[in-house]
Amino acid sequence: MSQPANAPTTPRQRLRDLLPTVYLGRWKTGAKNGLTDIPGVLVSTQSIHDSPKYPNAPANSINTGVTTILPRKDWFHKACFAGIFRFNGSGEMTGSHWIEETGLLHSPIVITGSFGVGNAYNGIYEYAIREYSDDKGGVDWFLTPVVAETFDGFLHDVAKFAVTAEHVIKGIDEASSEPVKEGNTGGGTGMLCHWFKGGTGTSSRVVPAENGKSYTVAALVQTNYGAMRDFRIAGAPIGRMISEEKEREAQLKPNDPGPQKQQEVLFKVAEAKEKKDGSIIIILGTDAPLHPTQLQRLAKRATVGLSRVGGWGANPSGDIFLAFSTANELDVQTVTAANKKVDPWVPREVGIDMIDDQTINALFEASADAVEESIYNALCMAETIKGFSATIEALDLDKVKELMGKYL
Repeated sequence: MSQPANAPTTPRQRLRDLLPTVYLGRWKTGAKNGLTDIPGVLVSTQSIHDSPKYPNAPANSINTGVTTILPRKDWFHKACFAGIFRFNGSGEMTGSHWIEETGLLHSPIVITGSFGVGNAYNGIYEYAIREYSDDKGGVDWFLTPVVAETFDGFLHDVAKFAVTAEHVIKGIDEASSEPVKEGNTGGGTGMLCHWFKGGTGTSSRVVPAENGKSYTVAALVQTNYGAMRDFRIAGAPIGRMISEEKEREAQLKPNDPGPQKQQEVLFKVAEAKEKKDGSIIIILGTDAPLHPTQLQRLAKRATVGLSRVGGWGANPSGDIFLAFSTANELDVQTVTAANKKVDPWVPREVGIDMIDDQTINALFEASADAVEESIYNALCMAETIKGFSATIEALDLDKVKELMGKYL
């Protein structure tokens, strides 16, 4: 079938491939330019477009998914240091109180849609019971699952509860060090970003250190926030220019259903998002030896990357950021009957490595840069989708190249 005359000709691709000369910071990327550049970190993404409970659900009504991040393969016994920053709290990240209390992360990180949180939480428990229950099926250990969400109800029928515990178990089983799939994938399957189709994106930076060492900082985002008017690429007001161009087209062609229909969809999206804008989940990982307070500070720098693209933390937006470090391994599950190794009443010392705070600036900068590029990648890799309430167009990459021409 022939393409419309104005159909995009540029295939979906990451921003660096689309705009090779764009400036995205001074630090090099890792080999995969993503979260799995950090040794030992494993990721899986699953998109869900049907539900066994609702085999006759209307076409295009189910568009959700699950992103699973394992900070290390043995996340159950070996905790990472972690820190959390809440830019705006109209959202959920379970397990955050325990991370705030101890600075320890010993759970998978699952990101999904808002109505999938309960089953995702159960899925982590069901996996742990399968793997770590005793001979009688009993449980004598501590685990608080970490599950984060953004709301995908515009493109997905949330009442179908399509995410199941089995999806999460599969995600943990299948998590790998392969490059992370981006765009309409994982928990980002049904998400929007700046009124374009949003989703999952990732990026990484490599920071040189003393004695020939280097450290990787990487981000993974699930984007579901923002207005078109605020969207920027490397400082260029691309969203405002696209929005103004669409308005002019609709005015110049009042009898043409194409521009008029696009405007109607944009107005519908705008009305919905003005009432409840949000959200974005940002996960930062690093192999630099940072302690929990330093990781809280790293997580705060995600806000810088978000603001560069056009996010500013609307009141009903859930902007929650978690940073973890794989450098130190902290034993957990060691005071239970099955794995007792330590006496909880006898204090003991353990050694950890840490970065000198006076030398941490490059890691902060790399975090902001990786978050910024991750959001671009989510937008550039996402594809147009016909969903529950409307068809949401992907960011027009041909138009981006055209508009960015005078800024590069």
